Amino acid sequence: MKRWYLLFLIPVLLIAPLYVYANPPLAGSAQAAILMDRDSGRILFAKNADRELKIASLTKIMTALVAIEQSKLNSIVTVGPNAVGVEGSSIYLKKGEQIPLEPLLYGLMLRSGNDAATAIAEHVGGSVEGFVYLMNQKASFLGLEHTHFMNPHGLDQPDHYSSAKDLAILTSYALKNPTFRQIVKTQIKTIDWPNLEWDQKFYNKNKLLRLYPWADGVKTGFTKQARRTLVTSATKNGSQLVAVTLNDGNDWNDAIDMYNFGFANYHREVVLHQGQLLAWMGAKNKQNKELYMMAGKSFVYPLTKSEKAKIKIQTVQSTPTGSIQSDNQAVGIAKIYLEEELIGSIPILSAFRDKPTYLQQLEQVLSSVVTGVVKR
Repeated sequence: MKRWYLLFLIPVLLIAPLYVYANPPLAGSAQAAILMDRDSGRILFAKNADRELKIASLTKIMTALVAIEQSKLNSIVTVGPNAVGVEGSSIYLKKGEQIPLEPLLYGLMLRSGNDAATAIAEHVGGSVEGFVYLMNQKASFLGLEHTHFMNPHGLDQPDHYSSAKDLAILTSYALKNPTFRQIVKTQIKTIDWPNLEWDQKFYNKNKLLRLYPWADGVKTGFTKQARRTLVTSATKNGSQLVAVTLNDGNDWNDAIDMYNFGFANYHREVVLHQGQLLAWMGAKNKQNKELYMMAGKSFVYPLTKSEKAKIKIQTVQSTPTGSIQSDNQAVGIAKIYLEEELIGSIPILSAFRDKPTYLQQLEQVLSSVVTGVVKR
């Protein structure tokens, strides 16, 4: 097995600090907060992000996700007695009502109906306890280390908690689901409600959808113990960010400040393009074409201007050169580093090319200087 190392030096466009903090500090009113890039999972700002806290109705992000993944949107939910009259926010369900799951999900996420949460839980999990098991199972699958659920609605209960970081991870995952994404960005939902002579209309409690032009989700929360909690998302110039604030009396403004900070300082950069040639492998085929390593997929990452100059690419070959006979064979991986921190990896494929083509691609596509290739 051989290891190949290739470093790309990208011109420094602007010298700036790694993190740029607002004045006053971001999320100054929050007990815990985080700003995360949805696609990469990169944390752009954090404050007490792993602290385990009450989260109130942010719980319903997991409730909605599990319901969407475990059941059909047109399945009929029969409202049981446990769902009627649950304390707190309500969409005023009646015992025995039969309602499709999808309208209940809108009532859950837009109006934060605790009765909707209970009805959904009993329908999907067979019981509230069965559904909570599914919620914790999903939390374990997602690697949420500071999260434990005891109910589907978020009313204060011992051992029911999460953290800002876990909620950002959960929400980033949930936003990849098109049904979830559509529900949480909806400002007003009009529904032909069964057994009513008029339409049911749900207005989203998430004011950020109206306060911030790029906002597109997600969920508000409040209980006496948790105080004000908020998870939101915003998309601008192709980047979707997720912001979480816990126990924050100034949550709307704090979320906007975090988004302004994130969008101003971090930009999606294509570090590697799919099909980009990375390194010469020291061999030719019968047609006298050179064998190169080629990026099997693109790698995109949010970076500040100064960080672009600190990207390093390490290519690791796992397939013997002699066994490579054609294009697009898997030959290894490319590890991408920001200074010394590993930020991702992509597969490397084989590519037979004429040498002038490779040199031209280095000039036109990479726009960088190759400092050396070292075999080990």
